[in-house]
Amino acid sequence: GRHEVWSWKTASKESLCLMWQKVKVQLMLSMSFLTALFWYCRRLYSFLAQLLKRWSNYLQRQLIRNLSVLPEVDLLGYSAREWKGETKQAKQMREAYEELFRSCHIKYLRQVRRDNYSVVRAVLFQIFSQGIPFPSWMKERDILKLPEKLLYSQGCNWIQQYSFGPERYTGPNAFGKLRKCMEALKTNWAEISATRDYEERGSMCNTLFSDESKEYKLYEAIKFIMLYEVVEAYEQIKSRDEPVHNLFSLLFARDSSSDPLSFMMNHLNSIGDSTCLDQVELFLLGYLLEVKIRVYRLHRFNTEEFQVNYPDQYRREWNEISLLTEDDRYYHIPLSRT
Repeated sequence: GRHEVWSWKTASKESLCLMWQKVKVQLMLSMSFLTALFWYCRRLYSFLAQLLKRWSNYLQRQLIRNLSVLPEVDLLGYSAREWKGETKQAKQMREAYEELFRSCHIKYLRQVRRDNYSVVRAVLFQIFSQGIPFPSWMKERDILKLPEKLLYSQGCNWIQQYSFGPERYTGPNAFGKLRKCMEALKTNWAEISATRDYEERGSMCNTLFSDESKEYKLYEAIKFIMLYEVVEAYEQIKSRDEPVHNLFSLLFARDSSSDPLSFMMNHLNSIGDSTCLDQVELFLLGYLLEVKIRVYRLHRFNTEEFQVNYPDQYRREWNEISLLTEDDRYYHIPLSRT
């Protein structure tokens, strides 16, 4: 009996040992598999994270590269980089920037792409980024109908000679292209101004102003609105129905813009191609968009023309935007935000 009990215990123990050996092997295999799987997943995660980071950095670089209005930089730092040396002009420019920082409380600067849409871009970007709504006259009138009204109601067939920046000849296609430009302006302006969140609005502006084909439509729409209002003012002057703003008298006093056609051919058509807006047209731009445009003209430092408002007569309820120029050709956006 004792022998049988001992044999049963020995057999049971051997069976358990054998079973444990099998289970141990399976556990070791499972642990090895899980360890390998964990290592693989960790490497995969690390690889995907690096890939995502590189792709994100690439997209960010592309966005910044395409942005026509760059992120803000320190004003005095920008001045020190751009105006090195001890020439008379460099010293004067550094002094002008220091005056902006000290007296005007301008701390930052957003560089605007240096092309012949520069001033229109700087103005429109600020209107959009600040969420400024349509001017009052634009709320009462459908701007999509302005090309049609000018072409058919007022018989201005000469708008077929309208140039879209570098695209000089459009001919019969001018009307359709102008309509698309007006649609782009109205749609984007309404959408962005309706966005109350500042960060979201800024993101929308960055996206819009990094797409040349879209932003150029906006500028051409602004140019056409300027032309339309010049035609309206010219007709009012001829018919003497009602007085017009004195800036139109100033505009028509120039030999190169004595009527709407010459204004378009000699001034508007070249904007975006070979020239920017001049001083008279800046008055017109502020008047039409119902914004007070304060311009810091650094090359006029220590003169009465260092700070100029366009237009010089404006309504109290108009929003204010600021521009900075070193030469009356290219413009940047000064910021006083702390």
